[in-house]
Amino acid sequence: MDSYCIYRMMILFPRTIRRGLQCCLCAAMMAPLPAHAFERLVFDTSNAGADLRTALERASLLRNADAEGLTDTLEVFSIARVEYGRLIGILYEAGHYSGTISVRVDGREAADISPLDPPAQINTIEVAVNPGPRFTFGRAQIGPLVPGTQANAAFATGQPARSTVIRDAARDAVDDWRDIGHAKAEPADQDIVADHRAQQLDASVTIRPGPRLAFGNLRPDGNEHVRTERVIAIAGLPTGEVFSPDAAQRSATRLRRTGAFASVALREAEEPNLDGTLDFDVALVEAPRRRIGAGAEYDTEDGARLSAFWLHRNLLGGAERFRLEAEVGGLGARSGGVDYRLSADFSRPATFTPDTIFNLGVLLESEDQRDFLARRAEFQVGITHIFSDTLTGDAALAYRFERARFGPNRSLRRDYSTIALPLGLTWDRRDDTLNPTAGFYLAGTAKPFFGLQDADSGAQATLDARGYFSADDDGRFVLAGRAQIGAVFGADIARTPRRLLFYSGGGGTVRGQPFESLGVTSGGVSSGGQGFAALSGELRAGVTENIGLVAFADAGYVSEGAFSGASDIHAGAGLGLRYDTAVGPLRLDLGFPVAGDTGSGVQIYIGIGQAF
Repeated sequence: MDSYCIYRMMILFPRTIRRGLQCCLCAAMMAPLPAHAFERLVFDTSNAGADLRTALERASLLRNADAEGLTDTLEVFSIARVEYGRLIGILYEAGHYSGTISVRVDGREAADISPLDPPAQINTIEVAVNPGPRFTFGRAQIGPLVPGTQANAAFATGQPARSTVIRDAARDAVDDWRDIGHAKAEPADQDIVADHRAQQLDASVTIRPGPRLAFGNLRPDGNEHVRTERVIAIAGLPTGEVFSPDAAQRSATRLRRTGAFASVALREAEEPNLDGTLDFDVALVEAPRRRIGAGAEYDTEDGARLSAFWLHRNLLGGAERFRLEAEVGGLGARSGGVDYRLSADFSRPATFTPDTIFNLGVLLESEDQRDFLARRAEFQVGITHIFSDTLTGDAALAYRFERARFGPNRSLRRDYSTIALPLGLTWDRRDDTLNPTAGFYLAGTAKPFFGLQDADSGAQATLDARGYFSADDDGRFVLAGRAQIGAVFGADIARTPRRLLFYSGGGGTVRGQPFESLGVTSGGVSSGGQGFAALSGELRAGVTENIGLVAFADAGYVSEGAFSGASDIHAGAGLGLRYDTAVGPLRLDLGFPVAGDTGSGVQIYIGIGQAF
């Protein structure tokens, strides 16, 4: 065989593999059923390096068939014939272009056995791979490139000639053109030549940038109940602006996050329009419009909490969400009484801008806690603006009326009436919301409030910071930390609505201490405080693929004023068990008090997702 061979269109488009599969499928349909499959597989890659040997073994279809105990002889024979192309691809990916592969079925090369006359039985299959020398790039050319950009550094003369490097260089060059508006950029031609004497691969790839295009119109399909004009408004495709892959992806993301669609597939039109614009088709599958659900939580101090909701994903035909939720808590609690909560929330996407959500909410609540009994009603109107995938802001106007009884024997009565302007900003860089192993989470709120009756004017501010560090690449050992801080300014503690004050204790602050067990006493009246801080730390360890263990320690602080006046601290620690499920880890925590006098004995917490 000539030592100077030409491979054209082979690396990126391995047609021979497809032909082999077709032949094997024909044989499978024409041949009689065999009795049994092979008994022994010999897989020899002794001439390959450790990394290449591992890659070959993992890619081998025959090794997978042997591990799975495949018993159909004809199917095994078909796999043996396909094995060549499978392993050749791995050699090319590693830069080996003169290797040899032998797949012998009971002493005969599988490629020499006619697929129309397969063996009736197979006893032994021997696979031998000799990768040969690794090639380097001789000539490595790609272009034209976007001005100011360079080809992938690995695609250069003298570098290992991996086929994946050629593919990645072509993809990167196309992406660079698309990023500046050339939506139809593509590889136009390639010339791949292997010089076996020099052990070099010459590669030349030509890129066709195509014209610079602007966004055209969005053409929805499949929306049966969501109106077409609302689909277009929600997607917010920037018609008339220069094409950008990121902008197109944002349009698809906006449609998905409404929850109204089970599937969103955004595709570019095959051909641009004569005016230099490019239309987009979006294939939609609507989700069921209605949904119901229920939940249950339990801890040993606060008792059981039961909840249920009813959700409509498309109330008015514009992907509006309407949610009714009812909750009963404090069932079997050691202190306090039974709590009731009923809420209704309405949200409309793409209001004012494609990334702005309009919200309406109504809340009716009765809360019977250790220090107070409060019944409240609240109405809130506001917006949520999504600045990016990780940054979200909220602003609202809220009216709240709260009738509270507190103090000795609940002899004090206040009818708190306030108007508030709650503002919030959330920066979420976690890799997973329910089971994070890396990243961080920051959420800050500022809530100025104006007293109308029995309430002073002031402001509440909070900050919740969480961080995650993985000690290994697989995220099996994770160190997680959380810090919380809050304060109320400008209002007397007795003239501050009860729910704006801070307590510590329970699953959201200090595990091992009873729920909201740490407050303050001011003027002989027990209540929450105007200052609050909490620290939590966890060490999470994966024991098996689905089971994990957690060790945790929490501490909390509450003060009478905003970090002034009388104050107290408490702490808890314990162990937890995690079991991964499709909806997140099932959490069981056992907490014990380690400091403070607010609790004794074990506290049990059960829920879905990590504690923070």
